[in-house]
Amino acid sequence: MEQLNEYIKQHEKRFLNELFELIRIPSVSSLERHRPDMLKAAEYWKQILLEAGATSAAIYETAGHPVVYAEKIVDPLKKTVLVYAHMDVMPVDPLEKWHSNPFEPEIRDGKIWARGANDDKGQSFIHAKAFEWLVKSGSLPCNVKFMVEGEEEIGSPHLGQFCEEHKELLKADVILVSDTGMIARDIPSITSGLRGLAYWEIEVTGPDRDLHSGLFGGAVANPINELCKLISKMTDEHHRITIPGFYEDVVEVSAQERAMLAQNPFDELKYKKAIQVSQLQGEDGFTTTERTGIRPTFDVCGIWGGYTGEGSKTVLPSKAFAKVSTRLVPNQDHEKIAILFKNYFESLAPESVKVNVKVHHGGQGYLCPIDHPAYLAAEKAFYKVYGKNPVPVRSGGSIPIVATFESVLGIKTILMGFGLESDAIHSPNENFLLENFFNGIRCVVQFYHFFSI
Repeated sequence: MEQLNEYIKQHEKRFLNELFELIRIPSVSSLERHRPDMLKAAEYWKQILLEAGATSAAIYETAGHPVVYAEKIVDPLKKTVLVYAHMDVMPVDPLEKWHSNPFEPEIRDGKIWARGANDDKGQSFIHAKAFEWLVKSGSLPCNVKFMVEGEEEIGSPHLGQFCEEHKELLKADVILVSDTGMIARDIPSITSGLRGLAYWEIEVTGPDRDLHSGLFGGAVANPINELCKLISKMTDEHHRITIPGFYEDVVEVSAQERAMLAQNPFDELKYKKAIQVSQLQGEDGFTTTERTGIRPTFDVCGIWGGYTGEGSKTVLPSKAFAKVSTRLVPNQDHEKIAILFKNYFESLAPESVKVNVKVHHGGQGYLCPIDHPAYLAAEKAFYKVYGKNPVPVRSGGSIPIVATFESVLGIKTILMGFGLESDAIHSPNENFLLENFFNGIRCVVQFYHFFSI
């Protein structure tokens, strides 16, 4: 550790300069005008990984943006770690909310401020520099492969196919990812689970055109009224989802893991104050952190219909629409849930309206057992650097590609994140704590050591 600390101290300025060159590339995958920047970012990653010590690196074209692959095989008989990261970033809008140029990184208050400072250029660079130290010091204890994609922020639409086509190339014992966060600056954590997602759009149709609400109201079904009634039937008074078969595959979390999850220092008063609500609400029998981590949910994401312009217009609308989603827990199949909801919702429709449910996108949840050898290695790594065991966290969010890795490649993923909630990822003034960047390098180095024992 002393030698590593000395190396970081000697090369700190270079590390940051190289990271800043990557950040300056506006690799926004969702905007067509930045397609050349995606290739530029890929070329830069190839260069960085070769300079860090990879024996080979290549850029693979896909039907969308490219994927960079690099490797260093020290011994085919030794364990192999596959590092996954993404080079693309979210758009910067609204630009006027930024305090500095989002693609010209600045250091202020001990933080890097820029788009991609955390998500995921800062966090992915942790792995490049940890790998560099291990190679340069002659202490790399296992084989390492890198897969850096350019479409994570648009749902990784082509990475699944890339994995299918390159299964042999991507063979590994574990996948290591830093694209998540820590509970607090001094409380490390490992994301042990991610929720899945199912999403639908609902269309309710009544009369063939908007009608006068005075002449027809009370005699003809109002699609908005009926839509609201149907949605209200999706949960009961205990805030449990009523879709038949919905909980069939839900695996109950053990008392032991619930106790470990409870180590999360959740402050309910602070939580409510931050979002300006007076009371929290959710499924009976579970805490707030359990409701957002280990339990499925149902939410209306948008609802519209009728007249919503300025002033008034007394109409009985012809149509009403809603977009709804469920967050799913590991073992729930989003495709199965998608059909269960569609069939149930449409079956409840009264004959006075027509209901059509369109299935949108979805993704599987993910769970890494906290007794998995790689998880235990990550746990020891955090303890070595922070002096305390990391708290396992079931994230309420979704990273569908992680489940794809497991289904296609058959490999578990360890999510060692170093971001903080205050880092404002996807928002103006994204930032990343320098302390976490350098501690991340230390943790990843230790992970390789403990995983390879």
